[in-house]
Amino acid sequence: MSGESAGHRLGRTLALSVALALSSSDIVAGCARPAPADGTIDTFIDSVPDTTPAQRDADRSLAREPDSRNAPAPTRAATATEPTILFIGTSLTAGYGVDPGDAFPAVVGRMLDSAGHPAKIINAGVSGETSAGARTRIDWVLRQPADVILLETGANDGLRGLSVSAARDNIQAILDRIHATQPSARVLLVQMEAPPNLGEAYTRGFHAMYPDLARRNGVELVPFLLDGVAGVASLNQDDGIHPNRVGARIVARTIYNALVKRPLTSTATPSPRTSR
Repeated sequence: MSGESAGHRLGRTLALSVALALSSSDIVAGCARPAPADGTIDTFIDSVPDTTPAQRDADRSLAREPDSRNAPAPTRAATATEPTILFIGTSLTAGYGVDPGDAFPAVVGRMLDSAGHPAKIINAGVSGETSAGARTRIDWVLRQPADVILLETGANDGLRGLSVSAARDNIQAILDRIHATQPSARVLLVQMEAPPNLGEAYTRGFHAMYPDLARRNGVELVPFLLDGVAGVASLNQDDGIHPNRVGARIVARTIYNALVKRPLTSTATPSPRTSR
């Protein structure tokens, strides 16, 4: 994220703002990116910036994946050698408005399995949770041992315009507890963004909080969770904020790409934590 251009970052942030606008009763015509007509998801996938042909092919495959709502539950039992991935997050992680099998953590699990990297997926997302709420329950969540922990929090802080310094303190406390209770776990922190209507100082401070926390704590930073999805009506539910089934698959691609940058159970020494 640190090498991202200011224009690209602004574009993503503006897309999030559009998503918020779509959730209100006063929708301004033409604000959102035009939705692809039925049967033209290929056109949209081809238009997503900064993707390789292989990534676009993967998105097409996911977009055409059979609906899981009427599918039988998976029968393959997890083995003792499969790593456990713990997803801690908000309604975006919980899969608000979609079936559990369509929430992005479940999709990531199927992608890993298809790639020959099966893992046990645990979805600990809670709808409406702020970073303060995540901090309150983190000790309970961490009763579950995990090889990989992905933390998605702060989205609701940004939507409500809550203090950036308070969010930073909460996320730092969560990372402290993760390091204290599960020091060998690989930890990934997901970048989130605040809507620009809260002012440039707030949005810039909110954005900068994530790479700074990742650097100080020696954890991996995942790109903006809703990159390529925020503001696109056809990829979101009627509220304009939460991804629908197809949008969740694009979110899953972002997370999958971050996870497979190195082996899930890598023995490499993590980056050292720095003084704060």
